[in-house]
Amino acid sequence: METKVKREGSAERRHLVLEVKRSLREVRNQISLLNRQISARVDLKDIDLDVFDLISQAGPLSPTVLARRIGQHPATVTGILDRLERDGWITRERAVDDRRAVVVRAVPERNSDVLEQFAGMNAAMDAICAEYTNGELELIAGFLKKGADAGGTAAVELQSLG
Repeated sequence: METKVKREGSAERRHLVLEVKRSLREVRNQISLLNRQISARVDLKDIDLDVFDLISQAGPLSPTVLARRIGQHPATVTGILDRLERDGWITRERAVDDRRAVVVRAVPERNSDVLEQFAGMNAAMDAICAEYTNGELELIAGFLKKGADAGGTAAVELQSLG
């Protein structure tokens, strides 16, 4: 069976790795610009949109877990949650397993407000994904997951350095 993997030391491979890294940086930049525009359209600060998105995907979460996940001081997270709750984006509720603890949940209707703003990007991504086979999409999804995990690990390492 022929292998597609190039020798690790080859100039072509180094060029390809650099191109992947450059492309990921450009994706990050473009997504950041899109998120800023969407934040403005739904009247949220950028960080508030990021926190709302995390709560929507991973919630309900305790404020402590949320602070750890986004790498922010708990007092900063309290301010973000106060704004999100005041404007109807999240609710704070007592945890089921510990009545003294609080968890935050995204308000589902507000999630649809945000998703509506991403409609153009979602349609573009659907069109791009239609160009790939299921096997290729599995490979891409795996690569992106590993990249996200590497970013999370790097963030934790930087945070531990102070």
